[in-house]
Amino acid sequence: MTAGGEVDWGKTLKNLWTASFLGPDQRPIFVYKDFVLQIELGSSCSMVYEIVFEPQNLSDSPLFGGSPQRNMANVKDKNIPAEWVVEEGKHKNIKWIADLGSKAFGGPVIANGKVYMGTNKARDPKIKGAKAALYCFNEADGKFLWEAVHEIPPSDIFDEARSYGLLSAPAVDGNRLYYLTQDCRVICSNAGDGTTVWSTDLMKDYKVVPFHCGGSSPMVVGNLVYVASGNGIDKMSGKVASPKAPSFVALDKNSGKVVWQSNLPGDKIVEGEWSNPAYAEINGKGQVIFASGDSWIYSFELLTGELIWKCNCNPVPRKDDEMVNYFVSTPVVYDSKLYVGMGLRPEHENPTRVSHFLCLDITKKGDVSFKSYDAKAPVNKDSALIWSYGGPIQPVPKKGRRTYLERTCSTAAIHDGLVYLSEERGYIHCLDAKTGQHYWVHDVKTGIWGSPYYVDGKVYLAVDNGSVHIFEANKNKKVLGTMDMLEPLHGTPVVANGVLYINTGAKLYAIAEKK
Repeated sequence: MTAGGEVDWGKTLKNLWTASFLGPDQRPIFVYKDFVLQIELGSSCSMVYEIVFEPQNLSDSPLFGGSPQRNMANVKDKNIPAEWVVEEGKHKNIKWIADLGSKAFGGPVIANGKVYMGTNKARDPKIKGAKAALYCFNEADGKFLWEAVHEIPPSDIFDEARSYGLLSAPAVDGNRLYYLTQDCRVICSNAGDGTTVWSTDLMKDYKVVPFHCGGSSPMVVGNLVYVASGNGIDKMSGKVASPKAPSFVALDKNSGKVVWQSNLPGDKIVEGEWSNPAYAEINGKGQVIFASGDSWIYSFELLTGELIWKCNCNPVPRKDDEMVNYFVSTPVVYDSKLYVGMGLRPEHENPTRVSHFLCLDITKKGDVSFKSYDAKAPVNKDSALIWSYGGPIQPVPKKGRRTYLERTCSTAAIHDGLVYLSEERGYIHCLDAKTGQHYWVHDVKTGIWGSPYYVDGKVYLAVDNGSVHIFEANKNKKVLGTMDMLEPLHGTPVVANGVLYINTGAKLYAIAEKK
């Protein structure tokens, strides 16, 4: 009771409910079993004005990475198969199969009984040619429900990526979903039928010019949608086509109005902006983090876009026209630290041969750039660098690899103090999350575009030759098996509500143990 004899609902609810925390809009959220209670409190924090119960399936995967922290780790689901067969007539542990286009990169995302997947063609036979299409399936049986089809403009800007279709994995927020088209339109759709609620054209209205395409997967925190715009270079000149255009934007999720924007990378973008924003909360204050196409990482205040910190992750000055690593990977927030690997877009015509994976302290402010990749070097004492892994092997070996790590476009999976990361050349690594100590490496002998995924004590990795490699999640390497999907794999396995989803480009498989 309060001094005036009224019930202090804030204190009472905190005692009754299993967990409580402040939401991004600073309203208390209380969690009890499978329900979320969010209340609006008066200035005295003792009067309840509104109570809203929202059923929440805690094993959904409603955006790329499953959560705003973007960690490719699922700690909720159990009994996920390590064996299955997709060959026709010999199916094992196959729940359902859904047809996609010929390529598919945007998802899968699973929320509120539906599965969303971006692909490159319309199901409607009347709609011809490459499109940016979003499919929606029923989660229980894979039944096709609807599609939202978007044109890809005829401009030669999009020629190299046109056949890829919708690259952005949608973010589901209640009865709305948000994604970015190749031509940099932020779309808000009705999650039930795919109809467009609003669309904000970043090319037309904000002068964004992408390099090949836009492809960032949005994130919703509170009332704002955050996305990397896709701004980039002109493919003929190699210079940033529109340096004053925003690289990062925050939009009102209800109206599509741009609330704040940042063009901090300016004319320093190496090629394009294709990473995805991540969310962190440090000392009760939220921040949105963008890993950029200029090799920097920027952290902003959620509501205003005020810069909190920035970090140059390529300490060696770039020479004219030299290709250097930047960020395609998505940063992962874990234990008040940021984990991210550097690299290039896949199958680059002028690839780098050396790269680094970084662990950064995100509690600092200001310019926290490091001068070398040696975290213990005196010149880095005020930087955000905690540790890095990568670089050339010294002395140069007579045989075998000459670098510890090459370029990556994959996002890390972190669980129980271990980091699992992959590189495009075909290696998966396990490191200590606190120290960067290297425990093991495995050569899958083919390329890797997707990311490692932790669930149920295992790490799943889908690779170019159509195999899914399964490892025990442990600092001692143990290969549990290799499953053949019969088609090349360029995505990341995702688990939601006890089901493993694997996208082969042409088909989406839902895999689960038969009960």
